Amino acid sequence: MQGDRLIEASEGPAFAVRRPGGASDVVLVCEHASRVMPKALGTLGLDQAALESHIAWDIGAMDVAERLSDLLDATLVSQRFSRLAYDCNRPPESADAYPERSEVFEVPGNQGLDQQDRSRRAEALYVPFHQAIDALIDERLAQGRDVVLVTVHSFTPVYFGQPRDGFLGILHDEDSRLADAMLDAAAAAQLERVSRNYPYGPEDGVTHTLKRHGLTRQIANVMLEIRNDLISGEEGRTVWAGQVADLLRAAIERLNHEGGRRHA
Repeated sequence: MQGDRLIEASEGPAFAVRRPGGASDVVLVCEHASRVMPKALGTLGLDQAALESHIAWDIGAMDVAERLSDLLDATLVSQRFSRLAYDCNRPPESADAYPERSEVFEVPGNQGLDQQDRSRRAEALYVPFHQAIDALIDERLAQGRDVVLVTVHSFTPVYFGQPRDGFLGILHDEDSRLADAMLDAAAAAQLERVSRNYPYGPEDGVTHTLKRHGLTRQIANVMLEIRNDLISGEEGRTVWAGQVADLLRAAIERLNHEGGRRHA
């Protein structure tokens, strides 16, 4: 890589913000929104099929997140570059932030990165993305507003050759308040194949964003995982965005009724 910049000015910022003045208390985050690779990294040695597959981004997640943003009038912060360049749901010290292998794919361009390479990627992609979320949440809290953090992801229906038959995973770390309320709402609505901490859980290291922005501020938070074949087309994305919006509304109403969304 030539020069000190990973992302050139012509490529734009590392993150995007949709509905910055959203009236909803929900703050949406999509860490794996894009499969775009920084030009300085080329293809990381991967072919086009791999760069378009689930290892490069969460297929359909950004489309659902945008619909949720509009349905709820919620601000959405999304990463504009591929998780293969830097996985923004991992801290800089994690090897998984710069995956040398993703499922069955070797990632040649991530092999043997030294500390300078890792630091350059973290400074270009992780730091501005998470600083934008920090600033947004802290500004709202300073204004006396409640904040509910919701991250939006998708998962592949077949992983290492094993089928996954679930539809929606509702994930949490130590704070399960919002997840509990959403799971109860899903049961009341008789939604099928909705599960807690599926297909991953906190033991898999997937709750970094929740921990950094939610647990540290004691605000209600949840991570959503939708099976990507269900949201591969416009109809599925619209349906699932509507269902998730309904679950969030019901869950937040319950938390409000129970006396607030922040830990005492």
